Amino acid sequence: MVELGEVQVAAYLSERKPMGRFFFRNGLPSVVAFPSGCKTSDCLTRFEGELSVDAVIDWFAMAVLNLPRIFYYSKESLGPRFLAKSSPHKVKVIFFSKTGERATPAIRQAARDYWNYATFACVLWREEEFSVWWNTFGVESAPAVVFLKDPGLKPLVYHGSVNDSWFLDVLEQNKQQELPQLRSLTSEELGCDARGYSRAGRDTLTWYCAILAGRLGPELDSMRETMRRVQETLSKSSELKAASEDEHSITAAVALKSKRLTLSWLDGETQKNYCFFYLNIESSYETCGPRRVPTDVPRLFIIRYERNATEDTFKVDKKAKSIWEFHQQEVDPAAQLSVTYNVSAEVSRIIQWMSNIIEDGDSRKLPFYRVKTPELVPEDAEPFWSRGPQGLLSKSMGTKQKIQRTIIRIYDYLGDPRIGPALLLGALMSFGSIWLMRTQQNRSVQSSQPSQADNGDKLKPRERCRERNASKRNLPPSITDFEPKDSYQMPLSDSD
Repeated sequence: MVELGEVQVAAYLSERKPMGRFFFRNGLPSVVAFPSGCKTSDCLTRFEGELSVDAVIDWFAMAVLNLPRIFYYSKESLGPRFLAKSSPHKVKVIFFSKTGERATPAIRQAARDYWNYATFACVLWREEEFSVWWNTFGVESAPAVVFLKDPGLKPLVYHGSVNDSWFLDVLEQNKQQELPQLRSLTSEELGCDARGYSRAGRDTLTWYCAILAGRLGPELDSMRETMRRVQETLSKSSELKAASEDEHSITAAVALKSKRLTLSWLDGETQKNYCFFYLNIESSYETCGPRRVPTDVPRLFIIRYERNATEDTFKVDKKAKSIWEFHQQEVDPAAQLSVTYNVSAEVSRIIQWMSNIIEDGDSRKLPFYRVKTPELVPEDAEPFWSRGPQGLLSKSMGTKQKIQRTIIRIYDYLGDPRIGPALLLGALMSFGSIWLMRTQQNRSVQSSQPSQADNGDKLKPRERCRERNASKRNLPPSITDFEPKDSYQMPLSDSD
C-alpha cells in the first residue's frame, strides 16, 4: 500500500498525460502490479475494472499470476461441455459452492500444477436441484468437492469447506485413476518404459507391466472394470489366499506389492504405433488404430523387462563406423518379451495367467532381446499459459487490450489543449506549401511559351545561310550534277 502523501512513489506509479501531468485514470484507490521480469513503470499492469473483491482476485490470478480460470457450469451444461470434452485419462474435480464465488488463487495454482492429471469445474448449488446432484454424484449439500475417476467407479465426495493444504493433499492422493493410463507422461513413473527402470528401484533387473489396450468405448470400459477388480484382489493378499486354489497365483500379488508388477491401460487408437508393435497379429485392427470394424476387442498383454547389470555398470562410448552400426546402437537398454492373453475375462484366470508368466520369467533364462520401442504420442496440447513466459493471456485477450490502450491514448491526445493549435498550424503549412508549388509551376509555364515563339519566328541571316548550306551539303549525289572530262557522246547506229 502506498499513500498519496508519498509524492515520489505515487508519481512513479501514476499515469502521465501528454502535457506531463500525473493522474490516476480511474481515481483512487488504484491497483497496479509488476509482472515477473518487469522492473520499470512502463511494463506494469493496471486494474481498470470495478473495485470489488471478486474482480480484483480474478484480475490478479489471470493477468499477474498467469493462472487458469475455473468456469461455472449448470446442470444442463456440465455433461456436454465439461464431462464430454475432458480427456478420458484425467480425473474430474468438481467444486459445489453456495455463493458462486470464484476459485481462490491457491486452487487455480493447483489446477495449473496438476493440469496433466486433472481438470476442474465449479457448480452453483441450488436447493431445487438437490435430487439431481444426489442421484448423479451423491452430493448432499454445499460446499463439497467431487472426484470422478474411472468410468463406472463411484464418485469420491468430500463435504465441508475446502482448506488449501488439505485440498492439495487430497488432490495428490487422487490425481491418478484407479487403473492408470499408459502415456508419454506416466510411462517412466509406472515402470512401463524400456528406457527407464522399475518402480521397485534401479537395482531391480526384472520387472513386468500388464497393459490393457483398446479403443475408447463400452467394451474397453467393461474390461477396465475387470482389471480394477484384478488389481483390488491382488492388493488384498489375504483374500487372494482364501479365494485362490492355486498357490502359484500368489506370485502376482507379491510382485504387485513389491512394485515389480504394474497394471495400466492404453488408448489403442491414439497410441496405434505402440499398440501394433506389441499386438502384431492379424486381428490387431480390432484393438489398435482407427476404427475399421464394427466391433472393438480390448486385449491384455504383459511385457517382461530385463536389464543387464554389467552393461549398466560398465558403459563404453563407441563411435559408429557405419550406418548399420549406428542403427544397431539405437536400441533400448532393457530387453523386452511380450505375451498376449487369449482366455476368458475372469479375474481368477487373469491372476493365474500373470502369476505363471512372472514365475516363468523369474526362473528361466530367457533370451536377452533388445529393440527400439516406438515413442508414445503426447495426448494433450499445451495450455495457453505455458507457451511462453509472457503469455499471460490468450491472443484474443491480448489483442483486445492493445486496441483498448490505443483508443485510450487517442482520447488522451484529443484532450490536450495544444492539439487544436498544432492541427491548425499543420493545416496552414500544408495549404501554403500546396499554393507555393502551384504558383511556381504556373510561372515556369508562362516564361517558357514566348521564348519558344521568338525562336521559331525570328532567325538571324547567318543562321539561315548555315541552314541552306547544310541542306545542300546533305543532299545525296546524282549523275546529272557534273560531267567527267574524258566523256563523249556515244554514236548510235541507224537501227537504233
